[in-house]
Amino acid sequence: MDLSNSFDVARPIDETWAALTDVERVVPCLPGARLQEVEDGEYRGVVRVRLGRIVTEFAGAATIADQNATDYKIVVNGQGLDARGEGNAEAVVTAKLEPINDTTTRVLVDTDLTLSGRVAQLGKGVLPEVSANLMAQFEENLAGMLNGSTPAPGRASATGDDRARRVIEMPEPEAIDLMDAARTPVLKRIAAIVIAVVAVRWWWRR
Repeated sequence: MDLSNSFDVARPIDETWAALTDVERVVPCLPGARLQEVEDGEYRGVVRVRLGRIVTEFAGAATIADQNATDYKIVVNGQGLDARGEGNAEAVVTAKLEPINDTTTRVLVDTDLTLSGRVAQLGKGVLPEVSANLMAQFEENLAGMLNGSTPAPGRASATGDDRARRVIEMPEPEAIDLMDAARTPVLKRIAAIVIAVVAVRWWWRR
């Protein structure tokens, strides 16, 4: 399944690129996301989600397949695991930056999503809407971060003598309200698939 979104950033392209490829700086802009550790080029973290009164966390991990500062393009391979054991999601997320003018940059995000297990049979029709709504939240949060209207995130710290592994200290994010993101009662039947996709799709970690 292919998902495509875009948004504009009121910053020059070089400044936008620097912000979007700064792991600890940009992850707090992702709805519900918290980066926890980096090891051997793999970025690991969780996404907090809310469905009704239930709030829980789901694990995600990603690696950088390609990062080209000349073309302003980055490719991320990600995985999201469904905690209920009904399936998972894998995705290749490609982001490309294009200058609109000297002060504004457009970010194009394309996702090649593969679902497996029971979740592959559920609710694909609602995912574009969820994707668009979460992207809008990310755009708003990113603008706030760049404008200095949101607190600076925690920075990385090494653990023990193992410098290949870094623990990331970040505040706990507010959970994504899945019912609000989907804006449809059908989400009650497809919560597993949405959670899996969130763990992959919104893991914009360098």
